[in-house]
Amino acid sequence: MSAAGRTVVVVPCSGIGKTYGSVSREAAYVITEDRRPGTAELVALSLLVLGDEHARAAVRAHPAVTIDGCKLACAAKMVQESGGTVARGFAVLDTYRRHRELRPEGIAELNEGGLQLAHALADEVAAVIDEIVSTQDASDRA
Repeated sequence: MSAAGRTVVVVPCSGIGKTYGSVSREAAYVITEDRRPGTAELVALSLLVLGDEHARAAVRAHPAVTIDGCKLACAAKMVQESGGTVARGFAVLDTYRRHRELRPEGIAELNEGGLQLAHALADEVAAVIDEIVSTQDASDRA
């Protein structure tokens, strides 16, 4: 948890066997391990699907940022079905449209373009996490 006690949960796509799913998960790891380790907590979509009470409690207690790999938006849907609130949802394809030069390939192991796309997405998500935490802090001071 952050010094201010603020946590935002990050729920990435589980798109196993899909390149955009791999980009989603890689971005979530970059966010929670490198960009915002004190503020962002990873919640695996599979745990929400299985009804894991710890995962469900996390999405109910904290704002969630979802990262979906396709139009099905499974991460966003499962956060809502688990009683959580999606503070902001991201789609890998939207980030790819802004960075067409970063063509992702691979599944088990992303190519360089896929890794760079995941880092670009992680930067976008980290900025939103900062906004969420800042808004929470401002409302506490009001």
